[in-house]
Amino acid sequence: MSQQPTGTPLADLTTAGVGGPARTLIEARSEQEIIDAVRTADDAGEPLLILAGGSNLVIADEGFEGTVVRIASDGFTVNDDDATCGGVMVRAQAGQDWDELVEYTVKHALSGLEALSGIPGSTGATPVQNVGAYGSDVSQTIATVRTWDRQASAVKSFTNFELHFGYRDSLLKQTTVNGSPRYVVLAVEFQLALGRMSAPVKYAELARALGVEAGKRAYANDVRREVLRLRAAKGMVLDAQDRDTFSTGSFFTNPIIDAAATAGLPEDAPRYPVSDPDKVKLSAAWLIERAGFAKGFGLADDAGFAAAGGRASLSTKHTLALTNRGGAAARDLLAVAGLVADGVEAKFGIRLQPEPLLIGCALPAPSTP
Repeated sequence: MSQQPTGTPLADLTTAGVGGPARTLIEARSEQEIIDAVRTADDAGEPLLILAGGSNLVIADEGFEGTVVRIASDGFTVNDDDATCGGVMVRAQAGQDWDELVEYTVKHALSGLEALSGIPGSTGATPVQNVGAYGSDVSQTIATVRTWDRQASAVKSFTNFELHFGYRDSLLKQTTVNGSPRYVVLAVEFQLALGRMSAPVKYAELARALGVEAGKRAYANDVRREVLRLRAAKGMVLDAQDRDTFSTGSFFTNPIIDAAATAGLPEDAPRYPVSDPDKVKLSAAWLIERAGFAKGFGLADDAGFAAAGGRASLSTKHTLALTNRGGAAARDLLAVAGLVADGVEAKFGIRLQPEPLLIGCALPAPSTP
């Protein structure tokens, strides 16, 4: 465990490249170091921020006036002793790079994570947000999550059922202590099928790219290759040479609304079923584009330029990503996001909600009609 110099900028530890200094920044490289760092901060009554890959955070320009624990534990183990009885168990440390883990499973004929290729960040963050893409999410493969319960001051493990997974949601996200997570993820165990074929390909765009019918399987290697290609085309694979990848990925969640409320939407508005038959999921990207916000909004558009000085914009590849074009501050990203949220609400009466965690900051209040 190591403590970084006071005032270390958090922008360097996030994929969006924004965030002021931390009062105290501790790097924890093992499960015990994570527990010790968190317990020390709690005993001192310090505000606490847990940070790993930094791919789902927008941190205020003022920084964080408390203790930031950076999860740097890594590594994973594969237990195939019971491979014939329900799958192979893969246990990963919270700080393990997510895509490295996915790549390993695909190369070693462990099926289930391939559609989640290319997502930046750490493995420990995936159950908190129920990370998902291309018709797949981690709730489909997680067996257990090992955590540190800050309230009970004890290690606690959760089964998949106990985590109450939902769309970009889980018990881990919902349960907090003094504004930060009650449960700090230490390790995640996945149950994966043994074989070179993927899980059923549910997402239409991915199925078309693979040349298979939706619901059918493909070779997992092919799924990973096509997912990486599709994500790169949308600026969703980290690339130091591409400013479109300096983001938190999708900035807004796809709204889930009452099915009856869709009556006022255009007939071609995409609608997707969810577990509640009385509700429906809409496409945030479709709403953004139909509200008049094109790819790159904030670069050339007068309103966006005035709000953020051209330092922040929607991605030039995908309208769901909010990007740091160079030198942007958190307030620049949020200014553009606020304009987009206001525009969608004015056009469709639907208020988009941010997907990343906003630490010490918030979207501007909705503009008055």
